[in-house]
Amino acid sequence: MRLNEDFGVAPGKLEELKARIVRLKLDLAAIEESFSRGGGKGGQKVNKTSNRVQLSYPPLELRVACQRERKRSLNRFLALRELVDQAEVMISPETSARLAEIRRIRRRKARADVRARAAAP
Repeated sequence: MRLNEDFGVAPGKLEELKARIVRLKLDLAAIEESFSRGGGKGGQKVNKTSNRVQLSYPPLELRVACQRERKRSLNRFLALRELVDQAEVMISPETSARLAEIRRIRRRKARADVRARAAAP
């Protein structure tokens, strides 16, 4: 997989993703990529083009599929970002932004639950 093409995203987002890939020491050559026809909402464009992206990273046994957007290039970027998120959770959970967000949401829900129980008669 190459990162020197135009994914249709802001350059800052692409640079941030590249930095995370380098930090996690992921081998881009090991990422296997396949495309298939999408389904669901999106109309004729989605039904006639192979814009669903599937990435697999055998060293960590990760698989990701993305069909969120109509453009294949944007789906490639989103799938790669999701793959890097999953790899970060496995390799370096203490630096994972995704896990930090999950922890923050759980704390907020726990506080709301305590307040609700205290207010209940």
